[in-house]
Amino acid sequence: MTESNSLQVLLVEDEANIAKNIAEYMEHKGHVFDFAIRGDQGLNLALENYYDLVILDLNLPAMDGFAVCRVLRKKADRHIPILMLTARDSIDDKVSGFQAGADDYLTKPFSLQELEVRCLALSRRYGLQTSEELKLGPLVIDRKRKSASRSGVTLAVSSMGFKILAILAEAYPQVVSRSELMQKLWGDEPTESDALRSHVYQLRMVIDKPFAKPLIKTVFGAGFTLAIDEE
Repeated sequence: MTESNSLQVLLVEDEANIAKNIAEYMEHKGHVFDFAIRGDQGLNLALENYYDLVILDLNLPAMDGFAVCRVLRKKADRHIPILMLTARDSIDDKVSGFQAGADDYLTKPFSLQELEVRCLALSRRYGLQTSEELKLGPLVIDRKRKSASRSGVTLAVSSMGFKILAILAEAYPQVVSRSELMQKLWGDEPTESDALRSHVYQLRMVIDKPFAKPLIKTVFGAGFTLAIDEE
């Protein structure tokens, strides 16, 4: 973030009036905006530039918001907060949005004041990713030293274990799917099917076995997340 309350935002919205209203209100508040009217354009901008937040419409030309969200979660090298905008207000649509990787969901029509509050809350929530040290409850990850500790105890994590732990911590409290985790670890390079299972097992032996409660949680059919409680 450029200032404590100033956000660098990408707005992906094909309805000109809505985009204009959002931009006028938010820019008056000191936030800086980039714009895209197509899903594929928005995806490219999000992958090529730094944004504190992406405001993403669901119904877009060329590539809908669900698809943009999924690809962004797969290819981005950090967790970019995504606020999804949509006229759809069914529970199924909201669940689909969160499963695609959205962090928050706002149904049209909405209050511009509420939009800004939601954006600021998301940026604060994920602002911890920009610091060298990431703290989640008893877990402390030092990006610079590539080290981790739990409840003050240094963890003897391997290089791959550290990468897995950092990915889960940066996505917290979202679930990271197995395919997303593999993409972030190995990219498009093929790897053995049991490689991820082996690395996660080794990480559990270091980060969970010596302690009373496990930190790494498997979500059946979805992937992995962290179970953070103060210790």
